[in-house]
Amino acid sequence: MPRNSTRRRMFTRVGVGLAAVSLLAACTSNTPEESEEETDGGQQNAASSNDEPGENVVIGFSGPQADHGWLAAINSFAEQTAEQYSDVELRMAEGTNDPSTQISHIETFINDGVDAIVLLPTDGAALTQVATQAMEAGIPVVNVDREFSDDAAARTTILGDNYGMGVSAGEYACRLVEENNLGDDAVIAEIAGIDSLPLTQERSQGFADALEVCGQNVDNRVAAEFTVESGEEAASNLLQAASEIDIIWNHDDDQGVGVKAAFDNAGRDEFFFIGGAGSANAMRWIQSGEMEATVIYPATQAGDGIKLARLIAQDRGLSDLVQVEVPRRIVLDAPVVTAENVEEYLPMGFES
Repeated sequence: MPRNSTRRRMFTRVGVGLAAVSLLAACTSNTPEESEEETDGGQQNAASSNDEPGENVVIGFSGPQADHGWLAAINSFAEQTAEQYSDVELRMAEGTNDPSTQISHIETFINDGVDAIVLLPTDGAALTQVATQAMEAGIPVVNVDREFSDDAAARTTILGDNYGMGVSAGEYACRLVEENNLGDDAVIAEIAGIDSLPLTQERSQGFADALEVCGQNVDNRVAAEFTVESGEEAASNLLQAASEIDIIWNHDDDQGVGVKAAFDNAGRDEFFFIGGAGSANAMRWIQSGEMEATVIYPATQAGDGIKLARLIAQDRGLSDLVQVEVPRRIVLDAPVVTAENVEEYLPMGFES
């Protein structure tokens, strides 16, 4: 792929993420736009603050079992966000990794006649049919993180940007190469997640595309399984295979606990260590100088889903849009956290 087209592709993807973040900033604004309220011809949806109390709504939430830090944070942010609103009653289904059990949760929400459903599916394809049933019953569904196989199964889909995450990591690696005069022969390594998952493939592709722009490539790559144990094993194998490394990007900060343990056990610290997802552990390592950076994959997605479900159920939209509707698809940004901005992001970090 020509480098210019690669750059355009990356900038387009990242630009979409940034635009989505701007939309969500509008969603959480606490400041009424009084001048518009006086001139909008009665369309007060567009002029009022989205956080002003509205009609009481019941929102059902279902997500996978919180078997690692990122998923636990997904549930936590959903609950914390709902608690901010006096007009929201949140009904949390018990987390599960069994699609059949999650389907029964959604069927219960439908039978109970909730006003909206926020769903992070264990399997997007397996949950598509029951989500469609909810939509046909007049219950808007907000799809989080793992997409359904049919767009009609959700009123709105909110996603992290896996490709953009790889791009952000690769662009930061390029910056490190330039700032530290590592040259064209810099040794760059990658510790991926589960290779069979599309999200892992997208992250790796984004990383490779960004490195290509600055004339670099991945010299050593291993894959783990998003667990501490697999991270330690994969990192140990990587260190044995490469006697010297300049930069390592690890896709996931949960498995990064094991990755960091492997580094410490081997006494290896000659490289710049970049993480992924945005755990509190990683951010504390950045503060102490043990890690260079981490790339955010927002654990706040379900919290954003609650905000959007509330607005949809109340027949409100994003107040900064001319079209007063919640968008059908929002892709969040993948910013890089460094020592310069870690204090800003630490409150959103999840515990691994």
